[in-house]
Amino acid sequence: MTATASKTGDAPELIEGEIHSGVLVLCDHASNAMPTEYQGLGLSAEELGRHIAYDIGAADVARRLARELGAPAILSTFSRLLIDPNRGPDDPTLIMRLADGAVVAGNVALGEAEIEARLARFYRPYDLAIAAAIERSRAAGVTPAIIAIHSFTPTLQGRARPWHCGLLWDADDRIAAPLLAALAADKTLMVGANQPYDGALEGDTLDRHTAGQGLANVLVEIRQDLIAAKPDAESWGERLAAALRPILADPRVHRIEKHASRVHSRHLAAADERETVDMAALEAAAFRRLVAHLRERTDVQNIDLMNLAGFCRNCLSNWLKDAADAAGRPLSKEESRALIYGMPYEEWRARHQKEATKEQKAALAASSPHQH
Repeated sequence: MTATASKTGDAPELIEGEIHSGVLVLCDHASNAMPTEYQGLGLSAEELGRHIAYDIGAADVARRLARELGAPAILSTFSRLLIDPNRGPDDPTLIMRLADGAVVAGNVALGEAEIEARLARFYRPYDLAIAAAIERSRAAGVTPAIIAIHSFTPTLQGRARPWHCGLLWDADDRIAAPLLAALAADKTLMVGANQPYDGALEGDTLDRHTAGQGLANVLVEIRQDLIAAKPDAESWGERLAAALRPILADPRVHRIEKHASRVHSRHLAAADERETVDMAALEAAAFRRLVAHLRERTDVQNIDLMNLAGFCRNCLSNWLKDAADAAGRPLSKEESRALIYGMPYEEWRARHQKEATKEQKAALAASSPHQH
């Protein structure tokens, strides 16, 4: 069947294919598109063209792979900055406030209503399309193998990533193991096993749609500089198709096989630390509530906080920066302040900061030896 694509509003891109091909191709981060009413989430066109907004080149790889295999494919049609379909609904990185050094202003102060609206408008239609495609295949007597196409930036936080591509999986390596061998046979390629990320990610697309059903799957990550140009991306689609054809011909790939998830194993290993983990989550929730409260109480000035409690919003942003730096995920001063204030600091000052009174200044001066 000739592959065709359809897009309706916020619906995912659906590429038709032969259901008896026994494979479904996915591309979670295919697009950096964003409805105009979101105003780019406060980011420039240059930022929206970066890897933070989508997986550069992945869509062209996925479309070519589907065409070569005669397989159906489902591609997202919205930027991952709006909401990330490759995360569980309760994942803290579902909607990114900070992405590789860029403060996503339109995401900083989101309420539950807006998160639910994005789930309904973007996330669930894509998620339900995958579930429906798998169900159609199963109803036709075909157990599909799932191939997810992603791409990764050549460097992250100043560190070069040497792999040309990586294969990610949890515990089911029916596709990953032979595909790794096939790609590595080309000595010009450096192929990573669960690189540059680990495939055991709870709640991601493959975890949601394949692990519980026992469907064979693999996530393919390709370095973005190798597929940024469409001809190069299509060549990678052809390369993957050639490597996958004999693998997909193996009947075992189309059987239901349930494997013990490494995610589940990690949960068991961490059971004795559950109390500490839960307490950390509670403390984080309390911190978020404090920040939300301070954002609402713009009438309370920083100098009031300093005079009465010996700390202010800037202190909180400094503590957040210190914690991020210590955890190996450094924040700039401007980034940490934007996360506390809910907007760039200078914008908050222009909107809400009042001229301090003589009494406030005197009280601050009197207490300054005791301030931190």
